[in-house]
Amino acid sequence: MRGYLLRRLPSALLVLLGASFLIFTILRLVPGDPASSLAGPDADAATVAAIRERLGLDAPLLSQYGQWIGSLVIGDLGPSYAIGGQVSDLIADGLGATAELTVAALLFVIVLGGAFGVLGATSHSGWVRSAIRVTTTAALAVPPFVSGVLLVLLFAVVLGVLPPGGRVSFLGAPDLAAQYLLLPALCLALPSAAVLGRYLKDGIERALAEDYIRTATAAGVAPRRLLWRHALPNALPPVVTLLGMQTGHLLGGAVLVEAIFAWPGLGQLAMQGLSRRDYPVVQDLLLLLVAVFVVVQLLTDLVYAWLDPRIRWE
Repeated sequence: MRGYLLRRLPSALLVLLGASFLIFTILRLVPGDPASSLAGPDADAATVAAIRERLGLDAPLLSQYGQWIGSLVIGDLGPSYAIGGQVSDLIADGLGATAELTVAALLFVIVLGGAFGVLGATSHSGWVRSAIRVTTTAALAVPPFVSGVLLVLLFAVVLGVLPPGGRVSFLGAPDLAAQYLLLPALCLALPSAAVLGRYLKDGIERALAEDYIRTATAAGVAPRRLLWRHALPNALPPVVTLLGMQTGHLLGGAVLVEAIFAWPGLGQLAMQGLSRRDYPVVQDLLLLLVAVFVVVQLLTDLVYAWLDPRIRWE
């Protein structure tokens, strides 16, 4: 397993390097200038030029890129242009909230997706299958900014059982914090749970159609044992890969969901950085998300290799 991981590390580092260059380049192509934003609309050219020089924006782009990568290697994220403070402190302040939201959403994805997949593949009731099909289709078709508003209207306005937005720390009031976390985590998880449920349903149905399952059924093996001991384990390896990909989607979707529910995480920090042309904040945040996604994919590959030894041999 260690050798398999070492073979995957060089490609992961290349992905990070390529992503860093793309992030740096694309941000510079976005209309707007941090120096002009900081100087204000009434500033003259000399003031804007002085700010550009102070921020190092007058240096060649390759030099700026090299300086950024060099600072990242030694762990120095540098200061924020517009928001204020060190970028590392800003990210640390929002990282816990985003991680909390993403982990809660991932648990919802596993529970709901598992239920959708198992019930959809094994239920003999037509209305259960139809209900699951309608639910997963709606979860995929309705974007999070619509489902988030609908969830707030239903549970916060009409029923009044959950708060519409904000965040409370679990350290102070765990029960209240769970109430604030429930709606944004559910909103973030619904599309990924629908995808996972459909994928798991197809995998279980394919496994149940295998010849050895038919033989075991004819021999009198209990259907429950066939499902949990044979069909489900055979359907899991591709689902694990999909779950790793959906984790990256959860991180990306957290930006929008945090804005809907006023969740004070990295999503709101990214929106502030983009609106103010704060290059250090935005590029460090985007590269962090890519790094997390790469790590998740590495862990996913390790789990896949553990479930299917043929992957390690190849």
